[in-house]
Amino acid sequence: MSTAILSQVLIIFLLAVVVNIVCSRFKIPVTVGFLLTGVLAGPSLLGLVDDMEVISSAADLGVAMLMFTIGMELSGEVLDRLKRPVFLGGSLQIGLIIGVAAVVGLVQGHLAQGIFWGCLFALSSSAIVLHIFQQKGITATPVGRLTLAILVFQDILVAPMMLLVPLLAGTIHLSFLSASVAILKVIAFGAALYVFARWVLDRLMTAVAKTRSSELLLLTILCLCLGFATITSALGMSFSLGAFLAGLMLARSRYSMSAVADILPYRDVFLSIFFISVGMMLDVSFTMQHILFILACVPLYIIGKSLLTMPAVLIQGYPLHTAIRTSMCLSQTGEFSFVLVTAGVASGLMSDEAHQFFLAVSIITMMLTPALIACAPATARKICSIVQKKGKAQAEVEEEHKEGGLKDHCIIIGFGFTGQQLVKAAKHYNLAYTILEMNPETVKRFSDKEPIAYGDAVQPIILESLGIAQARVIAIAISDPMAVRGIIANARKLNPDITIIARTRFVGEIRHLYALGANKIIAEEFEAGVEMFSQVLAAYLLPAQDIDKMAAKLRQEESLSMRHASKGAGLQSLTAKLPDMGVCAVRLEEGSPFVNHTLLESNIRKTLGLTIVAVSRNNELIQAPDASFMLLSDDVVYVFTTKDKIYTARQLLNPQK
Repeated sequence: MSTAILSQVLIIFLLAVVVNIVCSRFKIPVTVGFLLTGVLAGPSLLGLVDDMEVISSAADLGVAMLMFTIGMELSGEVLDRLKRPVFLGGSLQIGLIIGVAAVVGLVQGHLAQGIFWGCLFALSSSAIVLHIFQQKGITATPVGRLTLAILVFQDILVAPMMLLVPLLAGTIHLSFLSASVAILKVIAFGAALYVFARWVLDRLMTAVAKTRSSELLLLTILCLCLGFATITSALGMSFSLGAFLAGLMLARSRYSMSAVADILPYRDVFLSIFFISVGMMLDVSFTMQHILFILACVPLYIIGKSLLTMPAVLIQGYPLHTAIRTSMCLSQTGEFSFVLVTAGVASGLMSDEAHQFFLAVSIITMMLTPALIACAPATARKICSIVQKKGKAQAEVEEEHKEGGLKDHCIIIGFGFTGQQLVKAAKHYNLAYTILEMNPETVKRFSDKEPIAYGDAVQPIILESLGIAQARVIAIAISDPMAVRGIIANARKLNPDITIIARTRFVGEIRHLYALGANKIIAEEFEAGVEMFSQVLAAYLLPAQDIDKMAAKLRQEESLSMRHASKGAGLQSLTAKLPDMGVCAVRLEEGSPFVNHTLLESNIRKTLGLTIVAVSRNNELIQAPDASFMLLSDDVVYVFTTKDKIYTARQLLNPQK
């Protein structure tokens, strides 16, 4: 790359920084800021770029990397659910738009042009929509999945549409032989893809992971992404489709989360170039000359495309609320439409004036996309309330319909001895859990037995992929002090309410970890000391009750000493606000003097200083039991008491032990 090109790219990036700083003051999304940067830098205004080919190539890389990361977010279960939306929803959406455009063209006596315009309008922007979805975290919602499914089908049809352009223009006649060859190429590629995913990919990624080289892992990921993108492009399909397929393959790999974390910074850089390149296409002088007509066409385009997209969602049994939101998300023009329009102008299907008109409307709809996605829920509720003639919107709320993924689960970081014991306990009590491990050999050994993945939990994207927003507990069972600190800090930011339990080797680390947001720290040094003195006292034949009491006292003192350290942890629980109090769970055993007695008869609060706030019986939680509630054997009682009695609550309630 020459010095001139590098200087041009540098100037564009500096301009993008300035534009987005200004946009942020007016709360304009960064995507729109990049589009505006492109408009300013384009040939119709500042003309900062001489070689658009370099910018276009970089833009293609950005779209490819986006589709690659989207593909990696799709598990096998999610992909299975997408089959029907992809083919049914996608085909109906494209078919309706092309069909309506064809009818309009036929009425005007220009059927070929009508079909061509239908192809242009049918496509939507995967780059913009999916980028916004990832930022908002709504990719896994019904709207997110439906939108993704239709976008994938659109990408699949880019190749046939490109083939259709010369046929519509009458410049080429497709023979049976050439069509057969094209189909055979696709079949051969599919077979090769299956063989690679089935027998080669996992072995390759395992070999790379064993090197423990992050640089080699990143290089391998980029080769997979860009390699498959190049192959699909050579076969006449879209460049981004190959990257998406590579992501799908890697999604089934135990190394997928680490791959996503590594490629994200590069994706965002190249994706910003894509948005800038789109803005550069706009002819500002033409737009200003026809501004009124263009502005009048923009809402007609958005409304018309939304109305034609809605049946593709409704036919699958989704409610009107979801259909409206999905259609609004897809109401812009797609990036591949610009590829089609270039071919259409070259073949005579579109005039230069129509070309500029199309570009102006398309770029404006792209700029409006963040706002349309943001206002889609409110618009859907308003329309549903009118249609249903109710004072409130439709009952379903998008967030209530999120499917798939773990909820209220435990995230276990590290699958050594400690992590394996945690899994045994989770299985015994039927608790949902997921595991993250950095040792590729361990991941490979347990991949068929446990929900285990390879990745570095210090990276926020990894924690997000583990569902930390929905998790109840994260148990950090690794011994690397710096890694533990990073995980605690990021976990607390991503989920302020999650319970963070971590281990550390030394007592001196405890204060720092509490300050970062940990709820409970297990210090190996301290526990080893407690166990050591317990064994020493036992050797002197001291009573076990006295030893347990001494151990409880030591743990109480340690907890009190750490009280001030945990004040800055940002904990949201009641016990954090009442530092002298705590909650514990105790199972009532047969023989306890409180079994088969009511709470009034037991008088536990007065005699023991314990308050029973809830009771779990036969997997049913009874909250705030009244005085007539009878305690039974095997009940799990949740006790609220002072810190000094938490460690002895079991002995108090089951004194025979």
